[in-house]
Amino acid sequence: MKSSLATLTRRGLFAMGATLLALPALAQTPVKFQLDWRFEGPAALFLAGTAKGHYKAAGLDVTIDSGNGSGGTVTRVASGTYDMGFADLAALMEFHANNPDAPNKPVAVMMVYNNTPAAVLTLKKNNIKTPAELNGKKLGAPVFDAGRRGFPIFARANGIGNVQWTSMDPPLRETMLVRGDIDAITGFSFTSLLNLEARGVKTEDIVVMPYADHGVRLYGNVIIASPKLMKENPAAVKGFLSAFAKGAKEVMANPDASIDLVKARDGIINVDLEKRRLRMAIDAVVASPDARREGFGMVVPGRLALMASQVSDAFATKTRVNPDAVWTDAFLPSKAELNILPPAKK
Repeated sequence: MKSSLATLTRRGLFAMGATLLALPALAQTPVKFQLDWRFEGPAALFLAGTAKGHYKAAGLDVTIDSGNGSGGTVTRVASGTYDMGFADLAALMEFHANNPDAPNKPVAVMMVYNNTPAAVLTLKKNNIKTPAELNGKKLGAPVFDAGRRGFPIFARANGIGNVQWTSMDPPLRETMLVRGDIDAITGFSFTSLLNLEARGVKTEDIVVMPYADHGVRLYGNVIIASPKLMKENPAAVKGFLSAFAKGAKEVMANPDASIDLVKARDGIINVDLEKRRLRMAIDAVVASPDARREGFGMVVPGRLALMASQVSDAFATKTRVNPDAVWTDAFLPSKAELNILPPAKK
């Protein structure tokens, strides 16, 4: 009797196991996400969600690709090539205002860079110490550079008259400044500063004028989503933002170790340089004083409206930017989940 019972038990377990093996795995919603730029230090904020399993736990199969500029990311999300992305808010505003009839205009769903990383950089030997001393100087940047596009706002805030612009591909920007072909450049502070150092310039010989420190309180990069995804699968958008916040918190708690995640995607990065880049980005634009006042991930309506007006003027858009059309907080995690910024440095 005992032998027969044991046999039945084994048969039952075998049958149960066969049934479980036959069941399909729980479906994961695919989400294609594009960064604004290459796999550099700040990309760790997004890669942590994959490495730590946060996206997967939210029921998402997230693919993260590098980008080649915010404008391209906005366009690719609008076209449906990507579901979500990371892009400069000004680039998103410009797309909205210049394409009022576009059927799939992306929307910003989470603020990440509370302040624009845009800055003017020059060398001490050029004797430019203040923004006003840029009058009549030759500046250089790629035509799509966020700092160059927003320079009229910076110029208006600092009484700068005419400047001459030289265009180049991104890899030549800092090289041309070092060679003396131009007097100053615009770029992301934590990118161009380190690029100048990599070209042999000492830190103490570089002058950095961040827009945020000179009267320009533009928001920086945001997570954007396609209206199609927001409408058809709002849970996916919410799940992504919640998972991202968890990963970003872990990165900011231990930024140096997080660079291993970036190296796994680009094996030729300079690890020490990217550690510095990530820490600089966190301090300057992610956990900035403005972000601490406003709350990570969120925006202040009045500040957003002012930026919309400034972008409309500076970018000479076809229509005025509607701040209510470019931003929604409907998918943000709770305030408790957004409480991810590290303690302020004393």
